[in-house]
Amino acid sequence: MQDIRTVAQKVMANVEKVILGKREVVDLVLVGLVAKGHLLIEDVPGVGKTTLAKAIAQSIGCTFKRVQFTPDILPSDIAGVSIYNQKTLEFEFRPGPIMAQIVLADEINRATPKTQSALLEGMEERQVTVDGVTYSLPDPFLVMATQNPIEYEGTFPLPESQLDRFSMRISMGYVSRADELRVIESQHHRHPIEELEQVVDIADLLRIQEEIKDIYVDQLVREYMVDIVRLTREHRDIYLGASTRGSLSLFRSCQAYAAFHGRDYVIPDDVKQLATATLAHRLIVSPAARIRNVDTRGIVEEILDTVAVPGASAA
Repeated sequence: MQDIRTVAQKVMANVEKVILGKREVVDLVLVGLVAKGHLLIEDVPGVGKTTLAKAIAQSIGCTFKRVQFTPDILPSDIAGVSIYNQKTLEFEFRPGPIMAQIVLADEINRATPKTQSALLEGMEERQVTVDGVTYSLPDPFLVMATQNPIEYEGTFPLPESQLDRFSMRISMGYVSRADELRVIESQHHRHPIEELEQVVDIADLLRIQEEIKDIYVDQLVREYMVDIVRLTREHRDIYLGASTRGSLSLFRSCQAYAAFHGRDYVIPDDVKQLATATLAHRLIVSPAARIRNVDTRGIVEEILDTVAVPGASAA
């Protein structure tokens, strides 16, 4: 497990040359990458979401593509299109940006539901189908999508099936005053991402993606995860609870998180640390709760306070 931790620390140290004061955010992004999950970053413009995705891609040597979602973007603009070649008298496939290893879907909630659905097959099955032909996506493959939490005109809510395919929802937030001064100083002459170098091979990433599957998760900890997920389906303010895919995302993310912290086993604290980021965005509150401005993050925190922690004794 020390090797996995070393690789994670190399990438984190490299990314922090560009993303200042956001160690916890970078940690969660790396957890999602190693756990083969996709990430939804919900925050205001200008806090470094695009820069974070670029920094991760450059640190690992992955191909990177950015898609700006707008109301008029089409599914073919994402997956690709077949074009007729008059010289060969055959159709040729022109791959779309989803064929990259790290794809940034910027402002994903500005696209129509039809266009958003173009990502569904790729995010779950790691393949896309165009004109009846299926194309495999590269490995590793990560979709980092951004959306603004403030309601603007021309936005469309993400469907439940789309939200469920994101392993975690992360909020970056503004940096502290001291870190903001450091950001200004670091970009006085040029952006530091221009000098960012690759520190880990893709082969190393693929290897640790397989190695984290050997992280031990005790039966009691597994039951703890399932109990938390099941309570989201029974909560009085929840119309739609977390799915089984949510349980699997929490399970795999906890394995990666434990390995990053030098352990070959998962503890309940890992579950508590990742439960909100992994489950809250999958929950749909009831109409009555929406009127009361009930927040899904608060519901997950409430459930964590309710479920008994394995191995803990009553006070």
